[in-house]
Amino acid sequence: MLPKWTLEPKRVAIVHDWMTGMRGGEAILDAICELFPNADLYTLLQTDFKMSPTILNGREIHTSYLQKLMKVKRFASGYRSLLPIFPHAISTLDLSQYDLILSNTHCVAKGVKKKSGALHVAYVSTPMRYVWDMFDEYFGGGKTGLLTTMAAHLVRKPLQRWDVQSTKGVDYLIANSRFVQKRITDFWHRESVVIHPFLETKKFPDRFEEPQNYYLMVSAMAPYKRIDLAILAFKELGLPLKIIGRGQDEKKLRALAGDAKNIEFLGNLSDAVLGEFYRKAKAFLFPGLEDFGITPLEAMYNGRPIIAYGKGGLLDTVTEKTGIFFDQQEVNNLVEAVKRFENRQFDPADARARANEFTREVFIKEYSQFLEECLLKHFSERSE
Repeated sequence: MLPKWTLEPKRVAIVHDWMTGMRGGEAILDAICELFPNADLYTLLQTDFKMSPTILNGREIHTSYLQKLMKVKRFASGYRSLLPIFPHAISTLDLSQYDLILSNTHCVAKGVKKKSGALHVAYVSTPMRYVWDMFDEYFGGGKTGLLTTMAAHLVRKPLQRWDVQSTKGVDYLIANSRFVQKRITDFWHRESVVIHPFLETKKFPDRFEEPQNYYLMVSAMAPYKRIDLAILAFKELGLPLKIIGRGQDEKKLRALAGDAKNIEFLGNLSDAVLGEFYRKAKAFLFPGLEDFGITPLEAMYNGRPIIAYGKGGLLDTVTEKTGIFFDQQEVNNLVEAVKRFENRQFDPADARARANEFTREVFIKEYSQFLEECLLKHFSERSE
């Protein structure tokens, strides 16, 4: 049930970094669009024109001048190469007619300009990882070509300065986890509140199944996900590991697995098939450092325990009743954690109960309550 606003915002703009597919950030966008069905939507560029009905909803979608470059094949698939001009592009969007701006960002959406007196509330999935503390994971030795690495080093400092400066136009910041809240404090020197993302429970049936003899990963194949760590650990353990997902490191990871018969790559799967793999897995592996992490919640909703690197946003969701942690991203640490898991028992009901604390309904309630507080405080102060 959607809230009834005490102070109804009149002209509302929603700002999202880019619209290139439905992933975790777009789930947040979907929920914000549900709250404001008549709001206009602004974004740097759009390559996916089949976004969710809630996002589209016949609403007007405004893009920046970067949209014209999407007609160029080179940029349509590699739009991230345009990162150095993202800050300028976002600043050219005209939001001068709006009283309330709601940005949803992990990159530059928070950098839009607003008119005097407008209220801007930003939901932050993370400060830009690739220019702050995870720069080496993206651009370290062998991660990218020489020219890309050199360019990244050249633009890193200017992007860091812009990233900090752009928060000055934001009135209130929302972090998606305590981990991101700390990063906002460390990098931007700003306070924020935590409102967690959510899993879509309707994707999965309300049942548990008897686990089979395999471990599971569901992940984009990006360097910081540390799928390599899982592959090396399970080559040593010899236990069955199934990996669902695709990404830029797939070829490299398949080569790393080599001829190991116990490691299977399954590509991308439908939600229905994915749910089957979740429910029948012995445990779900999560060896990366994440800002939050939706897939562990999906695994827990399906009754499965988690084996995870014990840092990052995951600590907001996984507990000792629902998983096992390892403290170093090293093969022997993960191997030892799996061995500890083999001697433990977990109750699927505990996993489901914990996952149910992070639903769409909970997010909408918490987000709308905080927004109501911001609206009342901001506009009451202006009327004094």
